Amino acid sequence: MVRHGESPYDGNDRTRGLTVNGQLGAQSIAELLRGEGIDTIISSPYTRSILTVEPLAKQLSQEVSVCEELKERIFSSEEKRLPDSELFPLLEKSFLDPNLALEGGESNIDCQKRAVKVIKELLNTYEGQKVVIGTHALVMTLMMGYYHETYNLDFLLQTTKPDIYKMEFNGQELVGVKRL
Repeated sequence: MVRHGESPYDGNDRTRGLTVNGQLGAQSIAELLRGEGIDTIISSPYTRSILTVEPLAKQLSQEVSVCEELKERIFSSEEKRLPDSELFPLLEKSFLDPNLALEGGESNIDCQKRAVKVIKELLNTYEGQKVVIGTHALVMTLMMGYYHETYNLDFLLQTTKPDIYKMEFNGQELVGVKRL
């Protein structure tokens, strides 16, 4: 799991790119994962996620496969990033009530179901292979939280931009997680 690098806070949530620090983080990820034997790279359709894993893909002469279902949680019908003054209280409420959704948005449960379905399919399709998933902090936390309760709001709030978590599976069973 590769959480995207730093991106500007303004603009359309789907098309926001990376800041200079975000671009440097993407290069660091490419260097860090170069020798990991990555077989495939899949990303959220959001520009900041794709741009974060693209240097690794280029280094490995691979393409980034885009998966719509790995997109960020939809908070409302608007495609603008919520300001932190609204986002953080909403996140707290969403972890207390995973079914909470704003009008036009999805709940943590809905987002988790969508993203975990992808993980399960990837585990079947790429069994025994190493897959990089370019994603977002909340989606990553919800996917990881499906497998173990320690991946919760506290975990989410301590993640960095970018961040990398290596998840190891035996079939569909999570057997280990290591922060890289």
